[in-house]
Amino acid sequence: MPVQLRLMPETFAVCRYAPDTPLGDLIPPEGFFALTRTDDELSLVVPEPASPSNCTVEPGWRGMKVLGPLDFSMIGILSSLALPLAVAEISVFAISTYDTDYLLVKAEKLDGALKALREAGFVIHEK
Repeated sequence: MPVQLRLMPETFAVCRYAPDTPLGDLIPPEGFFALTRTDDELSLVVPEPASPSNCTVEPGWRGMKVLGPLDFSMIGILSSLALPLAVAEISVFAISTYDTDYLLVKAEKLDGALKALREAGFVIHEK
């Protein structure tokens, strides 16, 4: 069975903070968000209307969820998704969770990304 994805309806913003930024009010009260802190930065992905103004913001990302859950023993899911997008010269912002993976592409590249993934054999549900 081919890998299936679901197009997420909202547009997202990727936000960058200093690594020592307190979490405080960064986490939205509802909806999808992803938060990662490293020694170098704190990254936050939120629906674009919830993007803050006190950081570096890269707006205009659309998301696709890999329908799962995916077992940890599965190998190469992200690379199999990234390869046709790389060939189509579409960059991705990947987010992994315990159960699955998410791919974000710039909104202006979404049609090309959907086409490239479908041509590579992936099934994409748009609703």
